Amino acid sequence: MPTRTVAVGSASGLHARPAKIFVEAAAKAPVKVTIRVGEKKAVPAKSMLSVLALGAKQGTEVILEADGDGADEALDGLAALLAKDLDADDA
Repeated sequence: MPTRTVAVGSASGLHARPAKIFVEAAAKAPVKVTIRVGEKKAVPAKSMLSVLALGAKQGTEVILEADGDGADEALDGLAALLAKDLDADDA
C-alpha cells in the first residue's frame, strides 16, 4: 500500500482552514485515503472531524495511505498540499 510521510506546513497545524482544504482535496481523490499520526489508528482523510481530532500541529509528521488505481498520484498531491502553509493568503 503506497504511503507518504509529510510534516504539516500550516502555521495553525491541521486545524480550521487548512483542515477544510485538505479534507475537500481528499474527498475528490479517486481512492480512499487515510491519515494518521505516528502509530495511532488511521482515520479517513475525507472526514473533517477525524482530521481535526488528530491534533496535528505545524511540523507534526503525518502518514497518508491509499490503495488502488491512482493512489500514488493522489498521495503525491495531498502530501504537497499538507507541506504548504495553507494559512497563507496565497495558498
